[in-house]
Amino acid sequence: MTIPATAPAGGVDGAARAMNPAPASLPVSPWIIHCDGSAMPNPGRMGLGVVLCAPDGTRHTLAQATHTTGCNNEAELLALLLALRELQARGASALRVYSDSSILVEQLGGKAAPPIARLHDLFDEARTLLQSFAAVSLQWIPRHRNTEADALARAALGCAPKPPARAFGKRRKK
Repeated sequence: MTIPATAPAGGVDGAARAMNPAPASLPVSPWIIHCDGSAMPNPGRMGLGVVLCAPDGTRHTLAQATHTTGCNNEAELLALLLALRELQARGASALRVYSDSSILVEQLGGKAAPPIARLHDLFDEARTLLQSFAAVSLQWIPRHRNTEADALARAALGCAPKPPARAFGKRRKK
């Protein structure tokens, strides 16, 4: 089964595609991952947030502060690694990963993106873990669709969730 994925309008362009499609004869319901990382300040302390949804609909959340400092891109990648290790331990075989990090999706989604030398080893570890699953889809989503994972990452650092984004458009005059 190939899990369809889409890319943002001007960004990731094809990087969000099935990496290890499962054979069509074996329908597999995927685990859903929403992951986010936060660095405060950037670079600074890192918090990781993950929301996992099992094929049966059961939800699990993970929030973790790291003992090291790093940038927001490193935190995003560490959040994904946390999720992948957890699902590997749970015996998952199919994944649908959602992230608001276009860099993460571009680097892992197969697009010819310029490598980030400082994060090379972490990206290699993520690629290796992703290949251990039978079917994987990676998809970029806008930040406002990843608020729960973001709130978990911020909570791991002792910070409040970000306020909701204000709607665009005309303001009403009083």
